[in-house]
Amino acid sequence: MATPTPAAAAVPLPQLVTDGYRATTFEYDPGPDAEARGIPGKREWIEVFRASVPEFRKRAASDPRVADAASLADAFAAAFDETLNAILRGDHAGLFDGEPTVLKLCALRDAALRERGFEDCFADVKAEENDAALVVLPSVLAEIDGILDARDRLLALVRGAFAGNVFDLGAAASAKMHADGDAGFHATRAALKPRPWCVDDFDALAAKWVGGDEDEDKDGDEKTAARRPFPYKKCVMFVDNAGADVVLGMLPLARELTRRGCNVTLAANETPSINDITARELVPLIRRVAEFDPATRAAVEEGRLRAVSSGSDLPVIDLTKISPAAATAAAGADLIVLEGMGRAIETNLNARFTVDVLKLGMVKHPEVATCLGGTLYDCVCKFG
Repeated sequence: MATPTPAAAAVPLPQLVTDGYRATTFEYDPGPDAEARGIPGKREWIEVFRASVPEFRKRAASDPRVADAASLADAFAAAFDETLNAILRGDHAGLFDGEPTVLKLCALRDAALRERGFEDCFADVKAEENDAALVVLPSVLAEIDGILDARDRLLALVRGAFAGNVFDLGAAASAKMHADGDAGFHATRAALKPRPWCVDDFDALAAKWVGGDEDEDKDGDEKTAARRPFPYKKCVMFVDNAGADVVLGMLPLARELTRRGCNVTLAANETPSINDITARELVPLIRRVAEFDPATRAAVEEGRLRAVSSGSDLPVIDLTKISPAAATAAAGADLIVLEGMGRAIETNLNARFTVDVLKLGMVKHPEVATCLGGTLYDCVCKFG
């Protein structure tokens, strides 16, 4: 399994259609008619970021790696609050070119932290959540392995991805759930919105994955499904958060792909940002899973499951600017998976590709839910 390498000059994802591509899904400054159009205006989007400041301030203030962390955390909060005020006033020419976007605001927030020495103030909570998720993983894998019908198993994997994606300390609503102790994987999965989700291409995904209902035998027998050629040979998955998200959501999906004969590369952040998993954290995490799970161990030893740095330093991603290592790993891939609200929804929901792409994420901002015609904690499964 490859280890992460230092970031180098950014390149596009080979399968991305770059013509017309913008790494943003929603208008952050839609104009004075936003309310009449039934969409959030600039003030609402700015307040999304302002609402996240207390969680960042709390994590920064308790960072043991930074001297005088508490006062520096206060300085971060004050500086970023003023940045948001300047953007709200339209006085942002010195901050970035053009209109505000989610990518630009995330970059400003992370820069405000790093300028004050906070390189990874979520490191401890990430490690704690990884350890906690690893305790639960064996039972989750056993449950998945006990589902014989291929379509039902796929649905369980997708629902697991949604449930894991709740662990997002950059979103005020899910950060509160975590603080209140209400973000347990099994409880979250049981409480997921029923289908149809606000974006629901699961039937199309299942038809491609298992060969379509017309090919199923009456019992949906796993052996029959296994005899059909699996459509994918190589997959790159852009993963999101540490803890339950990657361990209980994405690793089981990657494991299932490898069991179906697909080579899988997990692309994770190069640089820490919020509680997103980094490639340096993901490599040993996969090895820990391989110690107790034979299927994962076989995939790792045979080179069919590996991790690579995406090159990203943000909780969102511009797919024209990934690491050369990730682009090399993606060469020839016939399936791209984008996971999480930042990567799958806020920056790339409308992105086009030359191969099949699966975009999975839970909606953790009411403003995003409004734009998608759903509700808070609705789910997005976009495939095609």
